[in-house]
Amino acid sequence: MDTFTTLAYDGPGPWILFVPLIWAAVVVGVVTVLRRTVRHGRRGAAAYGERSPIAILGRRFAAGEIDEDEYWRRLSVLDEQFGRSSLKDGTA
Repeated sequence: MDTFTTLAYDGPGPWILFVPLIWAAVVVGVVTVLRRTVRHGRRGAAAYGERSPIAILGRRFAAGEIDEDEYWRRLSVLDEQFGRSSLKDGTA
């Protein structure tokens, strides 16, 4: 019976090295998600704020500095960059 018990437990084995690797992967994943979330939040705040390019374009159109065709052309470029959609429908 002593031989069977000795063979059943021979220490933690090499799989114990995977525990730090799993924790490192979890930490890297959390940091990556947080960085992308913060980066996306900053871009969204810049896109929709009072000093955003879209707001400036709207003020220029309202002041008569650019015509309607120029407004829609520039707005379509800004839509691609900042990700806003359906502005022509009147919904933001």
